[in-house]
Amino acid sequence: MLDIRFVREHPDEVKENIKKKFQDAKLPLVDEVINLDAEYRAAIGEGDTLRANRNKLSKQIGMLMGQAKKDPSKAAEAEEIKKQVTAQADRLKELETKEAELQDKIRDIMYTIPQMIDPSVPIGPDDSCNVEVQRFGDPVVPDYPIPYHVDIMESFDGIDLDAAGRVSGNGFYYLLGDIARLHEAVLAYARDFMIDKGFTYVIPPFMMHGDVVKGVMSFPEMDAMMYKIEGEDLYLIGTSEHTMIGRFIDQTLDGAKLPQMIVVCKPEDSMSWYDKLWHNSVELFRSMEIPVRQLECCSGDLADLKVKSCDIEAWSPRQQKYFEVCSCSNLGDAQARRLRIRYKDENGKTQLAHTLNNTCVAPPRMLIAFLENHLQADGTVTIPAVLQPYMGGKTVLVPKEK
Repeated sequence: MLDIRFVREHPDEVKENIKKKFQDAKLPLVDEVINLDAEYRAAIGEGDTLRANRNKLSKQIGMLMGQAKKDPSKAAEAEEIKKQVTAQADRLKELETKEAELQDKIRDIMYTIPQMIDPSVPIGPDDSCNVEVQRFGDPVVPDYPIPYHVDIMESFDGIDLDAAGRVSGNGFYYLLGDIARLHEAVLAYARDFMIDKGFTYVIPPFMMHGDVVKGVMSFPEMDAMMYKIEGEDLYLIGTSEHTMIGRFIDQTLDGAKLPQMIVVCKPEDSMSWYDKLWHNSVELFRSMEIPVRQLECCSGDLADLKVKSCDIEAWSPRQQKYFEVCSCSNLGDAQARRLRIRYKDENGKTQLAHTLNNTCVAPPRMLIAFLENHLQADGTVTIPAVLQPYMGGKTVLVPKEK
């Protein structure tokens, strides 16, 4: 969410940013919110004047009532002033109601106007315009067929879709045996990998209140991703990022103790953290001998709160193309402004923090990438050295029919 002062002072830049995100229907919102803000500030100004005048008149009433003992006409004069105070009190009440209504309207529009994107973001309407930046590792197309990942799992008796369908419906699954263990091995390895990078391991709540939802994501994302608990102000999280960022709601942090992980950092450090985060994902996948590439997300593919974002895509030997396995985003001060996440700088001044997130590794996509890239011609799946301690020392998985 942008600062209303920035919108007021730089309306053309805000409109140009909206055009770059191919959201021209939002262009009228800029002028609308500026006009509402002018009304809001005028109402505050009139209210402040009335309050100051009320204090002045109250003092006059007190003085006149004191004089009324000697001069009865002063009492009548005091009563006239009291009528003015009453009238002004009624007007002040109207203004306070108007201020609250205008504040709500301004906030709703400001939630809708997208964050200013970084100048380095490629311009395009959708993900077809995302730009490949760099490849890591050589993609290999083996001289033997790579089955669909479900078929690979079934060869190890590692997945049960039928039972999951009966229990939960289409799209769900049970993972079993070595495949389930492999799934958890990758997650455990990723956990320790990030701990070694200096991150703190956190198990967050899996539900959050509505004010946190509004703070961490844009409204279109809410409609597409969130499940609300009926009768409760609780939503199931779509990703741990939500409650990880929400942990800092209404907090003023010690700037000397930043960054905090997920990442909450100083503005001047956010771009360097962005680079560190996506490089961590690349290093993780390469350590598991999976070729990947970095794909820079274009303007139209960025969610409204994002300043800059990239996807890390793994090579799929079966499809002979890359597919997304994790993403990294810099959200600038958007989430911090909504959630009121601040820090004290070295001069003791309160500043808005910047927030970033990175998937690092996401199931089940990471499992698909792993199985396809480590499947051998005889149907076995090799286990790279970094995962062997998490797999009980196994170096290879052998299908059940063997």
